[in-house]
Amino acid sequence: MVCPKCHADQPDGAIECVPCGIIFARAKLDAAIPPGSIPAPVSAEAIEADDPALGESQSALDLFLPRETQVPPLYLAGRALLYIGLLVWSWQFIAAPLEGNYAGESFLHNINLPFHEAGHVVFRPLGRFLTVLGGTIGQLLIPLICAYALLVHTRDAFGASVGLWWVAENFMDIAPYVNDARAGELMLVGGVTGKDVEGYHDWENILTSLGWLQYDHRIAHAVQQLGIVLMLFALLWGGAVLYRQFTTLRNPKNV
Repeated sequence: MVCPKCHADQPDGAIECVPCGIIFARAKLDAAIPPGSIPAPVSAEAIEADDPALGESQSALDLFLPRETQVPPLYLAGRALLYIGLLVWSWQFIAAPLEGNYAGESFLHNINLPFHEAGHVVFRPLGRFLTVLGGTIGQLLIPLICAYALLVHTRDAFGASVGLWWVAENFMDIAPYVNDARAGELMLVGGVTGKDVEGYHDWENILTSLGWLQYDHRIAHAVQQLGIVLMLFALLWGGAVLYRQFTTLRNPKNV
């Protein structure tokens, strides 16, 4: 073995040269990297292989807050207009009192209603309790499936945030129905109220079966508050996605 710097003979297994003091491992590394060169960027796969937890956290961030390499301006403008519309409309949902049934009077109620009725049919083989509860499950499950599909399968984080907003709106749509369990005054499908037909009101049946009928107002307000929290989270998420896309449009080289 010969020192690459002073060419002095070295014993086998030597780490550094005694005459000139050069460290052989460092000399090999310096020789492998040309002067002025920049090391190649570390790939996400390499990061994940080196630290799986760091790789998973980076993957989750890219899933929920992607930084797209190319964002068409018209595409971003359309999303921004939709976001502004949801932002304004959300204030109407959040500010409206539960007893006013604002969600039940909106046009979205007529969109949610078929999924509610389909839920009764889908869950019918599972017994009476789940048949009645299936209506509520159905109208929550459909927007949740939409949000999942948009996030995982199409990688559309903004679309998924709108799907989550729809889930939140359904909670607000359900809350007045829960609140009406004892009163039975809301007009139901078929043009009758809970007072008109015994056992026709979903949440009267559900809460009676659980022995919680006297807590209908408390449960309704809890459902309403859950909807508000989810709606605010969906708006924050959608806004963050749009902000990242806007910065990409402004500075595409920084992606």
